[in-house]
Amino acid sequence: MTDRAPHTRETTRQLQDDLHHLSQTIEELVNATADDSRHNVKELRERAEQRLRETRERLEARGERAYREARDSVTQQADACDRYVHDNPWTSIGIGAAVGVVVGMLIGRR
Repeated sequence: MTDRAPHTRETTRQLQDDLHHLSQTIEELVNATADDSRHNVKELRERAEQRLRETRERLEARGERAYREARDSVTQQADACDRYVHDNPWTSIGIGAAVGVVVGMLIGRR
């Protein structure tokens, strides 16, 4: 868990930077629309569209990476659980029975 903390902070920082750049470009576009200069508006609009595309691509890539990492982590945990159950079948049966008794008692109280 501690190994992921620096990666999460870095990803968060990159996301903040991307959104900051995008908002700056949009602010410039809004300010430029006050001018009558059509060339200036067109140039800023193109820059805003480009930054929006880049930000969207980065966010999609980060979302896919986060999904893959979560999927891999869950798979590893499931494999570890499976190995434990195969290595310690009687302990696993005991744990399952104990959990069943506790759940049964909780349900029976209602």
